[in-house]
Amino acid sequence: RDEFHIHKTVYRPWGSYTTLELQDRFQIKRITVNPGAKLSLQMHHHRHEHWVVVSGTARVVNGRETILLHEDASTYIPAGTQHRLENPGVIPLELIEVQIGSYLGEDDIVRYDDEYGRGEA
Repeated sequence: RDEFHIHKTVYRPWGSYTTLELQDRFQIKRITVNPGAKLSLQMHHHRHEHWVVVSGTARVVNGRETILLHEDASTYIPAGTQHRLENPGVIPLELIEVQIGSYLGEDDIVRYDDEYGRGEA
C-alpha cells in the first residue's frame, strides 16, 4: 500500500491535487483548478472517474458533450472517454474526484490536447 501518497499535494500548471484516500481499486482526490485554467483533453484506459463540485464552476468535456457544473453537482467519466476539466470562473474550482478501476497510476493517461505543452504522461 502507498500510505506515503496520502495527503500529498501535487502542483500542476492548472492548479493542484491532493490524494485523500488510496486503496487497491479506488482513489479519492481533492482537485483545485485555478480561474481560467484547464486540464488536458485526456483519456484513461483503466479507470472511471466521478467528479463532485464543492465550490466554483466546472466546464466539463465528457466525450462529445460539454456541460457546466456548479456547486453540489456531479458527473461520471467512463474509462476510455475523452474528457477535460476547466474552470471558466473567477474563483478557484474545488472538486472531489473518485477514481475506480483496476489500475490507478498517474501514467494511465493519454493526452490529446494540452495548453501547457505536455505530451503523453
